[in-house]
Amino acid sequence: MSTTLRDPAPTTEPAEAAQSPHARRFGLPIATCLVMGNVIGGGIFLLPASVAPFGTISLVAFGVLTAGAIALALVFGRLAERHPQTGGPYVYARAAFGDFAGFLAAWSYWITAWVSNAALAVAAVGYLTVLFPAAGAHKWFMCLAALAVQWLPALANLAGTRYVGAVQVVATVLKFAPLLLVAVGGLFFFDPANLGPFRATDQSAAGAVSAAAAILLFSYLGVESATVSAGEVRDPARNVGRATILGTAGAAVVYLLGTLSVFGLVAHEKLVSSTAPFTDAVNAMFGGTWGGTVVACAAVISMLGALNGWTLLSAQTPYAAAKDGLFPKVFETKKRGVPVVGVVVTVALASALTVYNYTLGAEGVFESLVLITTFTATVPYLLATAAQIYFLLSGQRERVHAGRLARDGVLAVLAFGFSMWLVAGSGYAAVYQGVLFLFAGVLCYAAMSARKTRATA
Repeated sequence: MSTTLRDPAPTTEPAEAAQSPHARRFGLPIATCLVMGNVIGGGIFLLPASVAPFGTISLVAFGVLTAGAIALALVFGRLAERHPQTGGPYVYARAAFGDFAGFLAAWSYWITAWVSNAALAVAAVGYLTVLFPAAGAHKWFMCLAALAVQWLPALANLAGTRYVGAVQVVATVLKFAPLLLVAVGGLFFFDPANLGPFRATDQSAAGAVSAAAAILLFSYLGVESATVSAGEVRDPARNVGRATILGTAGAAVVYLLGTLSVFGLVAHEKLVSSTAPFTDAVNAMFGGTWGGTVVACAAVISMLGALNGWTLLSAQTPYAAAKDGLFPKVFETKKRGVPVVGVVVTVALASALTVYNYTLGAEGVFESLVLITTFTATVPYLLATAAQIYFLLSGQRERVHAGRLARDGVLAVLAFGFSMWLVAGSGYAAVYQGVLFLFAGVLCYAAMSARKTRATA
């Protein structure tokens, strides 16, 4: 496979998409909401309980993770200025290293997207059981609820990008009320006695930080959202980078304050087993259950909004790869501005994975799904940051801003090292499962590459 430098052909949308009243390009506000909506999805509402077993050292992991996420956002912003096409990390990896690297980025990102959708749906069920206790009476009731949560956003996507954007704005606005209530208001009710031990496991401090960060990475998936949907953003060379940085920075502030407040509001021994930590936090602030019920409603809306955005992203990467002959051609099918085949296939795979994990039992489903995405997400991140390093070192002036060379180089190296650290912290089981998912795509690439060669012969 040749690794000669190439630029992917600019993504041009079908005339039907451009003219349809159901398709509409995103401006900077909606693109920022897409990033924030995907980053602040279900993760923040369940992750405080998921990392509580590590102790408050997980707050250190959150701080390190935030710095790494900001570095990634800045790198993606720089790459988007030069490659403003739909596909994000796939486009950058292919431009730098050729078709195979681009395929690996696309395949791995696609896996990350639909596995994340399954994890978000499982997280939403934890809050649905607060509103409808019967949903948690049996694991199969929980499974059915998780499937319903996945298919509702898929139907919104199939209606067109106009509705995707509208749902994203509404969900982003509604989710901020409870998050800010806990993140800011919770500090006034903060009780240090609830924090528990600093290091609650037998791991070393470095090992505990790495292990907590591997789970917490799920909360920052989505920093690349605007780059993946660049073809649907107005003036992408200008707006994609801004939306990426603004969305990630805004999410970081809410995350850090929110997690700290939950740790100080809910006793450690209760937080470890909580299925709705933000509900427990608000109940601790005001007493009773009314506040927690409101938060549970907002959490479900937030996760539906995140699933709405992730469903679109999960279809965009295979769409971009299909246009280059690296994914089955059927993924090119686009109606109302949405790659409809990608949406349907993605939600079907996520549903199958959800059912499979519930057959193993309801305990630990969220954590097991999250750890799979930790590995698969780092593959496109590593390839994208490596592409930036390649562009900086290879002297390609059209891709490098000379005045920012040193700063961009430092950011790219930090982002690459950060991604490698996440792979190390995700654990053997996650790497093992992730590699199986990744290598399954090699056969697909062989078939697609052979078909492309025959077509051009």
